[in-house]
Amino acid sequence: MGDRKVQQHALFYEFSLERHVPETHLLRAIDRFVELDSIRAHLAPYYSEMGRPSIDPELLIRMLIVGYCFGVRSERRLCEEVHLNLAYRWFCRLGLDGDVPDHSTFSKTRHGRFRDADLLRELFETVVRRCMAEGLVGGEGFAVDASMIVADAHRQRGVATPDQLGPKANRAVTEYLATLDNAAFGAATPVEPKFISPVDPAARWTASWGGPAVYAYCTNYLVDVQHAVIVDVEPSTAVRQAEVAAAKTMIERAHDDLDLWPERLIADTGYGSAEMLNWLVNDRGIEPHIPVFDKSRRTDDTFSREDFVYDHASDTYRCPGGKTLRRYRREFTVPRIGVMKDNSLRYRASKHDCEPCPLKPRCCPNAPARKVPRPIYEGARDLAREIAKTEAYQTSRYQRKKVEMLFAHLKRILKLDRLRLRGPCGARDEFHLAAIAQNLRKLAKLIPGQQAIPAT
Repeated sequence: MGDRKVQQHALFYEFSLERHVPETHLLRAIDRFVELDSIRAHLAPYYSEMGRPSIDPELLIRMLIVGYCFGVRSERRLCEEVHLNLAYRWFCRLGLDGDVPDHSTFSKTRHGRFRDADLLRELFETVVRRCMAEGLVGGEGFAVDASMIVADAHRQRGVATPDQLGPKANRAVTEYLATLDNAAFGAATPVEPKFISPVDPAARWTASWGGPAVYAYCTNYLVDVQHAVIVDVEPSTAVRQAEVAAAKTMIERAHDDLDLWPERLIADTGYGSAEMLNWLVNDRGIEPHIPVFDKSRRTDDTFSREDFVYDHASDTYRCPGGKTLRRYRREFTVPRIGVMKDNSLRYRASKHDCEPCPLKPRCCPNAPARKVPRPIYEGARDLAREIAKTEAYQTSRYQRKKVEMLFAHLKRILKLDRLRLRGPCGARDEFHLAAIAQNLRKLAKLIPGQQAIPAT
């Protein structure tokens, strides 16, 4: 057992952060792809030319990247970690004696200049463009999906109607009132939630994941299936209609801002409504690799619409008995000829064909002749059904899992299973920062850096 020998401390030390950060550290790989040269010009209109110098915005952004890459989402704890961790100091360009800013600086800057300048969105698109430049974005096939993230709101505290909210209670209430006409939030559905959170009213009261009801948002990802790069991200309220609206927004924005036009879109059944499929096929020219959402199958053991064969050339149906059903044009309730209130066309068989037919008990036992409704968007649904029979569709089913893997990584590795910021803007900030971190980690993993040559 040896004794501890007290040695005289050295008078001078030679220390280098560069030598103490391993070459294999994640931050070294990420640092190659962090491009922050343009943020000063982007933020210049939002800073005053008078007064004391502010905290460097590049330092704040680098600290936020560190926090979201390593799951340190508490800004108070992030400041402590950056103060103690040598690799974090190296990435933030602080050196050994650099001062770490106070945690309150993040809140003031985020709610002010960063949001006014939409800086986090600009940084996200910068990272996506770098992924495109490195060849990680194919642009041929996209996958879209949404995942529910619990909001920072107590599940046992709520009001019944928006009238009980104080219009000037907090920032989240103001943001909620500003999104009432937004298709991804207030205008997504006319159905009022059972409860509304007084601290974050835009968060939806939902139990869609099968557990106890909570207040939650949804993060929506548009992912390129070649290397699972997040092409776009958008927050929405936690209802399916809002997720479909967010998907349309992301597809349009990817084309307008990034000049990406996918040939096919992969999604689950929730995106297989007639309106969504029609928008993809006829408005955007995108193949829908999506299961068709169809509730036309009858439950009384009679023939359903799928048992009737539609002929596009003659615009008629042929029944299982071989008879023809023609479009019913006599009565209609909207200016479009033959279109009913439910946006469908009616095809009717002749009474003289149905009465002697031996299949009538299984076709129309309680009606003199069979009628078949056909939605006006059925052509897009038929195309989706034909695509579902191909091998490419089966491949797309496997590729769709890449989105789910990103959500699992988001919640389990980056620890974003519950929001810390409130309101739609807070959710948007957190979702953008998390997507930036995931894309940077993807770049670091797939693009190898130059190997260091040892000195001889």
